[in-house]
Amino acid sequence: MNRYEGGTAPERPTVKEASALLLALGGLAGAFGAASCCALPLLLSGLGVSSAWLFGVAVLAAPHRLALIVGASLCLVGAAVVLALRRRAIACSAGAVCGHRAIAPLVIALLVLGAALAVAGYVYA
Repeated sequence: MNRYEGGTAPERPTVKEASALLLALGGLAGAFGAASCCALPLLLSGLGVSSAWLFGVAVLAAPHRLALIVGASLCLVGAAVVLALRRRAIACSAGAVCGHRAIAPLVIALLVLGAALAVAGYVYA
């Protein structure tokens, strides 16, 4: 007999959650790199926060700003698609693995922050 109680393996929507989270984190990292040369120092100095620590990131990321924006956009759109497909197909039956409830709001917050940084990196450069 199978090691699972019902004899069949439970559904694994947690893999989709992990992929959406990793895509959103990748998009956020790309957008952060693209915005680190111009947009983030302006925004942080406007808030009164020092941005001297961004110099090292800006030196490495500035020549690749367009590629970072494109990569960030692809990752963010991919995360949104995976999240939308997961939300549409979710049907938790008794005994099925449904994943964590906090993942979807976390991915949405990362998507919004990543999109804001990607737009700011494009506009301010």
